[in-house]
Amino acid sequence: MSNIGNRLLSPHKKNVRVESTDPFAVQKIRCTLNQMLEDKYQQPVHQLVVLCIGTDRSTGDALGPLIGTKLGRLQPRHAAIFGTLDEPVHAVNLAETIDKINNTYPSPLIIAVDACLGRMESVGSIDIGIGPMKPGAGVNKELPAVGEIHINGIVNVGGFLEYFVLQNTRLSVVVRLAETIARGLYFSLQSLPRLSSDDSKKPGKPELVHSG
Repeated sequence: MSNIGNRLLSPHKKNVRVESTDPFAVQKIRCTLNQMLEDKYQQPVHQLVVLCIGTDRSTGDALGPLIGTKLGRLQPRHAAIFGTLDEPVHAVNLAETIDKINNTYPSPLIIAVDACLGRMESVGSIDIGIGPMKPGAGVNKELPAVGEIHINGIVNVGGFLEYFVLQNTRLSVVVRLAETIARGLYFSLQSLPRLSSDDSKKPGKPELVHSG
């Protein structure tokens, strides 16, 4: 779980905020991600990885695993997925998972997804930005920064008794955020151009798989 105030390592990068209740939220997420990927993603050099961080043992922090599970069922053709309800990526195994990604793919481009706490009026919003997030900052955990692009769903109000707040987060908010983010990610990944047959045979091109 990230902290909305200090999760970015590059403060000069501006976030794009999307309200999950917006009827065009999925389209806005897709367009925003496509614009960011235009600058960052090079086929066939990069392997896109969606890293969904969180644990199913906390309602608020289950956002990441829910997104990973939903996205895995949709089976986007351009990305490997890490972090699901069955195999969550959390504080205990995050560093190990990052090492696994780096050892599996020569040039991974990671889209990191996590829950965060924010202001009352921001609950239910989605922040998308370029640069890494700092997981665990919202609950004072020292975890490695990760991601070339980050997506944060604001699940509840921060600033006091964060663990208690996460445990008492409304499931309806988390499910709505998860559905919106997963669909936005899926349509963004599906809209990327397909590799040509020549590109797919280039040396060092990693196989596209779903993991975790």
